[in-house]
Amino acid sequence: MSAAGPPTGAQHHGALHEGTPARTGARPVTAATPKTIGDVVLEVKNISLAFGGVKALTDISFDVREHEIRAIIGPNGAGKSSMLNCINGVYTPQRGTISFKGQTFSHMDSHQVATMGIARTFQNLALFKGMSVIDNIMTGRNLRIKSNLLLQALRIGPAQREEIRHREFVEHIIDFLQIQAHRKTAVGQLPYGLQKRVDLGRALAMEPQMLLLDEPMAGMNMEEKQDMSRFVLDINDEFGTTVVLIEHDMGVVMDISDRVVVLDYGKKIGDGTPEQVRNNPDVISAYLGTSH
Repeated sequence: MSAAGPPTGAQHHGALHEGTPARTGARPVTAATPKTIGDVVLEVKNISLAFGGVKALTDISFDVREHEIRAIIGPNGAGKSSMLNCINGVYTPQRGTISFKGQTFSHMDSHQVATMGIARTFQNLALFKGMSVIDNIMTGRNLRIKSNLLLQALRIGPAQREEIRHREFVEHIIDFLQIQAHRKTAVGQLPYGLQKRVDLGRALAMEPQMLLLDEPMAGMNMEEKQDMSRFVLDINDEFGTTVVLIEHDMGVVMDISDRVVVLDYGKKIGDGTPEQVRNNPDVISAYLGTSH
């Protein structure tokens, strides 16, 4: 998950490197140690999106820097998920451009986005409920598999060796997310919080340079939110993965984000550090509430 490009083999570092001990112990939810924020890697410029006469996004512009956690917040219906859908190619905006690592697009193609190193989790889980944890996470390796379908089905020669390598990689993700005890359990039998970890694991299996997280803590209790917050921080700190995060829990957003962009009715009303956003009158009125 190196920010320099999709790591392979000896380039891969952190808890997912072969032979590296699994993640153990707890760490504070807030990122206490300074980190280096790099140059702009993603730039959203004047994006407008409408469905018929309904404007979902109007002239939205913001950027994301390498190695930062960039939060997108706003009330329900503000356009947050629509914005992520434009970035990863699910929706085609009528106006504006999106640039990633110097390449500019008027429309992002989903397959192209994945090959460039952008992975996505979804607000509504889209897991294969009858499949095991390890098999669900293995689906995130599809872009990395070089063998053809026939050789994969026969599991012979190079295809078998390749599958072993991919499964070893997935086992490291399972260790990192601390779901070893459930690796062969059907995902549909797991509690919701653990299913969210599997969804995150599948995205990590793509070895992304940028991770788009759509409400990763929705529906979780306080302990589950703390665990997920630590995973997000560890992914960002240890692997250098840039994170774009949609989240309704303002405590989480203010604790783990480097910068925050605020949407309301499809328009941008705030952008800056958590402290700047917290004190923005427009944000207070539209989202945080006047009591803040």
